[in-house]
This record gives sequence, C-alpha cells and structure tokens, in this order.
Amino acid sequence: MNMQAIMKQAQKMQKDIMKEQEEIQKMEFTEENSQVSIKANGKKEISEIKIKMGDNLDSDDIEILEDSIMVVLNNLFNKIDSETEKRMGKYGSGLSGLF
Repeated sequence: MNMQAIMKQAQKMQKDIMKEQEEIQKMEFTEENSQVSIKANGKKEISEIKIKMGDNLDSDDIEILEDSIMVVLNNLFNKIDSETEKRMGKYGSGLSGLF
C-alpha cells in the first residue's frame, strides 16, 4: 500500500469519526429514577430536569433530592459515554481516549 492510499484512508477515517461525533452530540439521552428525570444531549448539556416529588419538601427531602439528581446525572453521563464508546470503538481502542 502506498503512502497516498494510506493518507486517503486516514482522511476517510477522520471524516467518519467526526460524523459519528456529530451524530452523538445531536442525540438526546434520558435517565430517571422514582424522583427525578433528566435529559441531556451528547455534549452532556442538560436540557431538562423534572422533579417527581410533591411541592411540600422539607430539609430531608431536599437532601434526598440532591443525592437523587447527582445519581441520575452520573448515570446519564455514563449512558452518553457508553454510546460514544460503542460508536467510536470501531475506530480502534487507542482512539477512544481522545473523545
């Protein structure tokens, strides 16, 4: 294989990687539990938070809610990372650290 063919193949791979990244960034991900529902895009930008508890919150409820939001956000971001890894993994495990 000559150098020009290798460069052409590398450029195609780079274009494919960028296309996959753009598609992931446009995707919407949702994670929820019994108290909170959160939506984010593939850039990990939060687009919606819904609290499923009643309006009468005391300090214990607020602490539970804060913990719940943190857990749901972490699960949501793991879901986005998983989708990114699934789609980008085909380009080689060495590239996954770049994204």
